[in-house]
Amino acid sequence: MSKMRKEYDPNKVKWRKRKPIVYIICEGKETETLYFKHFRSRNCLVDIIPIPSKHKAAEHLVKHAKSLISQADYYPKDGDQLWCVFDCDDNKDSELQAAISYSEEHGYKIAYSNPAFEYWYLLHFEKRNGYLKDSAMVIDILKNKGYLENYGKSVDVFEELLEHQPEAIQYAKERVERLTRDQVAVICRDSNPVTTVYELVEFLNSKRT
Repeated sequence: MSKMRKEYDPNKVKWRKRKPIVYIICEGKETETLYFKHFRSRNCLVDIIPIPSKHKAAEHLVKHAKSLISQADYYPKDGDQLWCVFDCDDNKDSELQAAISYSEEHGYKIAYSNPAFEYWYLLHFEKRNGYLKDSAMVIDILKNKGYLENYGKSVDVFEELLEHQPEAIQYAKERVERLTRDQVAVICRDSNPVTTVYELVEFLNSKRT
């Protein structure tokens, strides 16, 4: 688990403006961590916290996030945000809905991918709206089409993706808009494929300027 910061006490520190912290709670120890670490900068404090596999279920992840954040310097009133990043996996719609409700109740944000985080990567290279069975299928497309030939869970591909990020954001938004028009919930099993990771990416980008 990422080391929690304990350097800030709002009752003692009045004269120094504190930079907001973006906490990212994710189920992946490698893929998501390798990707989001690149958004750290002088103006954007990002703390990436991978969680144990036993909390992989969406509802467990957001509830575990609360216990993790209780150990950290988390001050929403000062601009801090907490994002829960997770995939559809084997979650039932009822479990996904419970995760949404819990997150909304506590002011957390969700970056959801169906079927997998790698779908966000795929959108950097093509607009794909057809059903994708699982992460293995997405990875096969990335590798076999030559988009990310050497891709692996422990491979840092951020620089290869960066120049195509605007297209990925656009394609992801268009997919969400299409689901909304079709009255399909974005965070559900039937939304395959979809990703709202672009919302977190846009937010992080806005903090780097």
